[in-house]
Amino acid sequence: MKYRSLGKTGVQVSEVGLGTWQLGSADWGHVSENDALEILRRSADLGVNFLDTADVYGRGVSERTIGKFLTQTGQRIYVATKLGRQLWVDLGLKWPERITLDMARQATQQSLRNLGVDAIFLQQWHCLPTDEYRRGEVFEHLETLKREGLIQHWGCSVETVEEARLCLTHPGCETLQVIYNVFRQKLTDELLPLARQHEVGILARVPLASGLLAGRFAPGHQFPPADHRHYNADGQVFNVGETFAGLPFEKGVELAEKVRAILEPVSGEAMSQLALRWILDHEAVSTVIPGATKVAQAESNAAASGLLPLGEATHQQLRELYEREIASEIRGPY
Repeated sequence: MKYRSLGKTGVQVSEVGLGTWQLGSADWGHVSENDALEILRRSADLGVNFLDTADVYGRGVSERTIGKFLTQTGQRIYVATKLGRQLWVDLGLKWPERITLDMARQATQQSLRNLGVDAIFLQQWHCLPTDEYRRGEVFEHLETLKREGLIQHWGCSVETVEEARLCLTHPGCETLQVIYNVFRQKLTDELLPLARQHEVGILARVPLASGLLAGRFAPGHQFPPADHRHYNADGQVFNVGETFAGLPFEKGVELAEKVRAILEPVSGEAMSQLALRWILDHEAVSTVIPGATKVAQAESNAAASGLLPLGEATHQQLRELYEREIASEIRGPY
């Protein structure tokens, strides 16, 4: 495992982290606590020291499972969590007129209890409405929580380049979490250079496009009703970009095969590993945070750190495919 600096924090984090939406045992199917703990333990054994979670993942299940894991491991693990979406759920899938400091403090205190820590390493706003970033009060809320010692660092998980730019206007913002993968290349030119200029760490989420870039799905595949890849396939509940990176599923399967044709001749590694390697080839990325519902997936993801860069010719072919066939198919704010 290789390590990179996480923006202005100065902390060295594994360039392959672990996203833990799946470990909330909701939205991706059931993952038992024992299986979740085994995924966490194996990831740590492989050098993964960065975990990303959120208060809304299983309504605290993911955070509490990580908290239990932290009591069992002797390794230094950096945990990032997020706040905001649980509030949205609690209010009936709508946002309050304003998000207040008290709301932020209460949510953070609950995450502290869930994780069993004295201070959150990295607290992030979780895909707030764009107007909240425009007003800027939410940034000051996190600055206050930092002064109070509840959090050590803060950043924002965003949906669009515009929102990312708004967050970068505040000097206290240390990280940006963004959807970034072979299907979503717009950020390569429009955000990554700006993030490097501001010394802001990039956390790349949805790196495998909800499994499409692992090449596991055939046309017509059916997901269980409780899986977001079923109920949010067309953005029925939240931003469609969070599901299949915004591609219609059938089109995504077709395009994934075209990506495979470019990636697989490069080496004998798994398509998913090469898709992660594509992200890691961009130095502005601090860490990529794929999820895992099985230990084998966590092992495969971590191994991407050991792969050689893909090479300029492969990057150029993937860029041309994106511009020619993918970009026009992406739906949702971007």
